[in-house]
Amino acid sequence: MKVSVTNSQGSTILYLNGYLDTSVSQQTMADIDTRLASAGPITHLVCDASGLTYISSSGLRILLALRKRFPSFCLKEVCSDVYQVLEMTGFTKMMPVERALRSMSVDGCEEIGRGGVGIVYRVSDDTIIKVFREGTDIEEVRREVTMAKEAFVLGMPTAISFDVVRVGNQYGLVYELLRAETLSACIASEPQHIDAFARLYADLFRQLHSITVPSSGLIPSAMKREEESIRHISRYFDAASVDFLLRILSSVPQGNRLLHCDLQTKNAMMQVVSTSPLHGESEHELMLIDMGEVGYGHPLIDLGHAQSAMVGLIGDYEKMIGMPRELGADLWQRTMRYYFDGLSEADFNHRMQQIEAISIVRNFSWLSLSDSFPENVVRQCQEAYKERVIKRKDFLLDISSTFSDWTLS
Repeated sequence: MKVSVTNSQGSTILYLNGYLDTSVSQQTMADIDTRLASAGPITHLVCDASGLTYISSSGLRILLALRKRFPSFCLKEVCSDVYQVLEMTGFTKMMPVERALRSMSVDGCEEIGRGGVGIVYRVSDDTIIKVFREGTDIEEVRREVTMAKEAFVLGMPTAISFDVVRVGNQYGLVYELLRAETLSACIASEPQHIDAFARLYADLFRQLHSITVPSSGLIPSAMKREEESIRHISRYFDAASVDFLLRILSSVPQGNRLLHCDLQTKNAMMQVVSTSPLHGESEHELMLIDMGEVGYGHPLIDLGHAQSAMVGLIGDYEKMIGMPRELGADLWQRTMRYYFDGLSEADFNHRMQQIEAISIVRNFSWLSLSDSFPENVVRQCQEAYKERVIKRKDFLLDISSTFSDWTLS
């Protein structure tokens, strides 16, 4: 049994490696005491049990003693056999215990979606995996799982992840989606049916925006997150530019509707839910993935974010969206026609201008998704800022002053 300790400003990790049975428990406890005593001040103690292959009742008493000495003591990376012992003996109720994640590989898997947060791969006919960008914290992954569950309960048609895994040194979320492909892929392969796809896409937005988010829930404010995102990009833009974007955003009315906040067509999966045995006709539904930015607020934020991707995306459009830019822009225009069905032409054009203003803000706030974008991407955004914002400041200010006329029924 090997024991080691690391300490970084009071945050201490205890590593246990080997077979912790009665014959070594006394020596193991003595080794732990010695190493903790020489580690320096300890404010938080975590046990990394990734190397622990067996634990007996004597080993359990060691864990219990550590829990009494350090109230925040917890175990991480616990293998299945040890976790089963801890669960059966009630230790998982006495202290935080995290099971070790299983490993998966995406070598040879088809890439079906890519964004600032990560890449989505097809693993098998009924399984996809979202691999988060390198450096993503496990808490961000768990947050997406929580948001997906919260949104699902409220009525958002979202795929629920059934496993968190490791893919190399990155995290992944595994989803079961039967016979599903992205909406982008469907449109690209059957452009003649673009109008039918636009109607489905519009219906999806309308379904989300009809859902009221209770104040007691866990879903956060989309407005606050967008404000934080804009402030975050101060590393790329001067203070005056950041303040101007915040000024535009602050004009958006308050709202309590459910928003996806990244509903471009690669984040909607077309899934077959049933097939007629007589006629062979299939019934499809759109399922949402990539739930990391779900929030509540005014639909203007959601539609602005989507238009930013579907019309104004900066970068390799076909790689990011999965279809030619002209086709995506056509789809978006048709989608908005269905979304605003019944509005006069003048009112429709007015709403589209309002959405455009927020989409321009999103063109730059999305840089907050990572601090490691290539320099050429950052430069493209900085050049686009001159064209889309500096040259159109009067337009953006005039339009943002009308946001308040978009009331929610």
